[in-house]
Amino acid sequence: MAVPWEILTPVAGEVGIGAVGGFLVGYALKKIAKVVAVILGLGFLILQYLAYKGIIVINYDALQDWVLHLLGLTEGTQSTLVDILSHIPFGASFALGLYIGFKRA
Repeated sequence: MAVPWEILTPVAGEVGIGAVGGFLVGYALKKIAKVVAVILGLGFLILQYLAYKGIIVINYDALQDWVLHLLGLTEGTQSTLVDILSHIPFGASFALGLYIGFKRA
């Protein structure tokens, strides 16, 4: 018969590692997301200014099709999410750490 702490010790390790890892990833993602948002926003403003001045013409239908195509490519991420969540102690603590890290940034 297994002693309770022999069972809980590996689970506690997974929870701790998952929480710290999730926090670090969430914090980094939020910082990166801010930089990417600024770059995309400035790029969009530049394109709109050039279109306003008549220097370029933006094909909004082609742009919309391209964005929809990009969103369609994200379907494969569901299997990755299922793999992470199948390891409940690590996955749950990672998600909580990710949330906290994202909020703290």
